[in-house]
Amino acid sequence: MADVTPPDSSILNEESDVQPGPPQENHQDDEPTAESINEGEEREGRSSSNFYPYIKEDLFTSEIFKVKIQNLPKNISFNDLKRFLNKQWLNPHKIKLMGKQNFAFVTFKNQKDRDKAMNLVHGVQWKGRYLSVRLAQPKADPLLRKRRQDEEAADGGQPAAKRLAEGHDCAEDEPLSVRIANAVTPLWQVPYDEQLSRKEREAEEILHTLTREIGNSNKAMLPWLFAQKERNKGVCCPLEPIKPSPVQTEYRNKCEYVISVGADGEDKTVGFRLGKYKGGSCAVVSPSDTIHVPAAAKRVVLTFQNYIRTTPYAVYSPERYEGHWRQLTVRTSRTNQIMAMVFFHPQKLPEDEIASLKESLRRYFTDGEGKDSGVTSLQFVRMGQRTSAGTEDLPCELVAGDAWIHEELLGLRFRISPHSFFQTNTLAAEVLYSSVGEWAQLDHDSTLLDVCCGTGTIGISLAKRVRKVIGIELCQEAVNDAKVNAQANGLTNIEFHCGKAEDIFPTVLNAVVSPNVTAIVDPPRAGLHSRVILAIRRAEHLKRLVYVSCNAKAAMNNFIDLCRAPSNRVHGAPFRPVRAMAVDLFPQTMHCETVLLFERVDYR
Repeated sequence: MADVTPPDSSILNEESDVQPGPPQENHQDDEPTAESINEGEEREGRSSSNFYPYIKEDLFTSEIFKVKIQNLPKNISFNDLKRFLNKQWLNPHKIKLMGKQNFAFVTFKNQKDRDKAMNLVHGVQWKGRYLSVRLAQPKADPLLRKRRQDEEAADGGQPAAKRLAEGHDCAEDEPLSVRIANAVTPLWQVPYDEQLSRKEREAEEILHTLTREIGNSNKAMLPWLFAQKERNKGVCCPLEPIKPSPVQTEYRNKCEYVISVGADGEDKTVGFRLGKYKGGSCAVVSPSDTIHVPAAAKRVVLTFQNYIRTTPYAVYSPERYEGHWRQLTVRTSRTNQIMAMVFFHPQKLPEDEIASLKESLRRYFTDGEGKDSGVTSLQFVRMGQRTSAGTEDLPCELVAGDAWIHEELLGLRFRISPHSFFQTNTLAAEVLYSSVGEWAQLDHDSTLLDVCCGTGTIGISLAKRVRKVIGIELCQEAVNDAKVNAQANGLTNIEFHCGKAEDIFPTVLNAVVSPNVTAIVDPPRAGLHSRVILAIRRAEHLKRLVYVSCNAKAAMNNFIDLCRAPSNRVHGAPFRPVRAMAVDLFPQTMHCETVLLFERVDYR
């Protein structure tokens, strides 16, 4: 039920071609439409209130401020639409683009913004199309919809909706251990060599796509591109053999476990969700049989589960927004330290009762049954009724033990706070960072920019090779950790800045006077903001960029924008890819890290 909008991660290459035009019709007074193709809904002659109880709660949801924009131009992207709306001085909260149907659902944070959008966008001509805007019906609660479909199927009506594709059919006659393994580690029955082959083929497909897009966006590169394709089996740069993870099981040093009713009917079960809420499932299964979770984490999960089953507090219901126990996050390390983060909805419990609960937790893990679980840092996190931006910004209260845990990587020691990012596979991260350091081609005159640096692992591991390291990170906890980590490892040539990369990076980059500047970027799944790419393109003294991506498809716009031809908006010589490689940080799954080395084109 979270409200999350993907960041803008590509560059608009042309000036706006929006023209005012007469409205075709006025939809402001229309009743909300029941057309919701993105939610798979149909008019079925029943009361819509059956599916929308959440909008009547005293909780924030942008779904009640939702519009449908119709008659959109063909082949526009999510980022095209977001930029178009921003140029109308609109600030959408969520955008769902239905490209094949040429319409989009857009939600806003309040009625004022929604009505403003209807007034400003309806009737406007964009790329030869007059846009139409009307109110849209909120998203149906998927759990309630699935329940209704199952009831109809049981009554002999229409068949229930097909299960959400998870890579496997979760047949109900299979053991729960198999079903949960299929859900969280879909390649668990595939030999590891074959897993690596699949991921290497996926990386090759990424390069084929990038090769095609470079040809479309920068005609000046075509002679170079043709030569590269001849040398590299049809792609723009050599793809090096995939680097395997040194360990294929029990590798995850961080896991988030849902607390709900178990798929076996046991209440207050801590584990992984068997399906997704939007697929109509809230049931969870213990991680005891999963192969990617370390034994130490499984021990904490079971110990904590035993504790909450002795309490009178119910599990949190995402359907009714009732209950208390929500999530357990466990972080482990090679230093034998364990952090447990307990996420709890206080609801309307009095403060003295919450204080008693925390004291009970403390006693359980320090003097009671939980003493042998190995937890060295116990954190308590209060959750609001609806946390639209996730859990990473919620303050933690230390209940017992140390405020941090520590990890060792490449012979260095790192402090990790509850919300700080650290690669989930430590041994494979060493392989990744060693390769990144080799590709960066650093020397003692270099300045290294470490963008989205987390706890500073990449910059700190390479600091002794360069004159200066500058790290940029959004999470203040991670920045604090990074500063401590630099000091603990005896480094004085490194500094860290906290904030959004798109806000900080241009200023930091302009202040760097070194003739040898290299950037390493390791952004979140969606990639870098377009303003960061623009700043990189403008900084002609930045000659080399190592891009580490955990989702290369999502970051494709970044890759393209680094290479596209200069324009009125995109200044500076383009980059071109010269090396690529996949590193497997997530065995038993299809996820993989992709590393690309880009070098600035020299027109001289």
